[in-house]
Amino acid sequence: MLRYRADLRTIFFVALYFGMTAALWVLLPDDLWSDRSQIQWAWVIPLFVAICVTSFMGAVSTHNAVHCPIFKSRGLNKVWQVILSLTYGHPVSSYVPGHNLSHHKHTQSRRDVMRTTKLRFRYNLLNVLFFFLRCVPSIMRADAAYSKSMRKKHPKWFRQLAFEGATLAVVTVALFVLDWQKALALWLVPHLYAQWGIVTMNVLQHDGCDAESEYDHSRNFVGKAVNWWTYNNGFHTIHHEKPGLHWSLTPEAHAEKIAPHIHPNLDQKSLLAYIWRAFILGKRETYDGQPYMPPVDGPDEEWIPDPRSTPQDLGAEGIESLNEAVAHQARLAS
Repeated sequence: MLRYRADLRTIFFVALYFGMTAALWVLLPDDLWSDRSQIQWAWVIPLFVAICVTSFMGAVSTHNAVHCPIFKSRGLNKVWQVILSLTYGHPVSSYVPGHNLSHHKHTQSRRDVMRTTKLRFRYNLLNVLFFFLRCVPSIMRADAAYSKSMRKKHPKWFRQLAFEGATLAVVTVALFVLDWQKALALWLVPHLYAQWGIVTMNVLQHDGCDAESEYDHSRNFVGKAVNWWTYNNGFHTIHHEKPGLHWSLTPEAHAEKIAPHIHPNLDQKSLLAYIWRAFILGKRETYDGQPYMPPVDGPDEEWIPDPRSTPQDLGAEGIESLNEAVAHQARLAS
């Protein structure tokens, strides 16, 4: 059923997220506020951190799914998108407009709703902490406008989006009715962390890079440990060049097609070392090591395309098969 065996890891960590969330829900006392003395913090805190981490991994899996669906069956991919929507608290289909069609096609321009030039704090740690909040209004406006356009132009995609959103809403309301304290701590907080994390990664991957360059538009984190936990999403340049390439193939493709050409500073061996230098020490720099402060940013520009011209970007509802996508591109070319 899987297109790539490597996605057994994806399924495992999604299942682990739900299992740990359910376990902690059952094991915690019914009244978290008044029964705090009964909480065994020694195991509750590590388990809660693990839930946050796997929720973020679910957001990374969402990113992967809208570029390269994991199942051979279109129906299974639609179900998978519903499941992923529950792992990080947002409909998977809504990832398409802000990420695939805005960020990927118009990286770091005013048509990119997640461009890093939106924040200009002198202390760089503030830029990475508040980037998510600065981008949310733009993302929500883009999602709403694109969804409205798709309702008539691509109703199947819109129905999938609506089903994901409705499922998420029903589950969320049910959990808050069941126990609002646990729902807040175990459902909402990990989801907010996952959403903050997946959007904020743009700062690490693009800030100070050359968006006009063929190779130097993205920063890569090539350490084996971080890429094991993030499904090789540290290899970001090759992802922009070949967004439909499965994550398990990106290290080899990066080594062959990207590494010989990019500036050496754009292959960061340690994510933690980069975070310390760029955010704790506050050194906001260009990819070649020069002090960097982006120019004053203007408002977002209109970018929403005709959905019929970009079926390859719409996740499980976008194309019936790879052959159909190839045929569609051939028709456009002719």
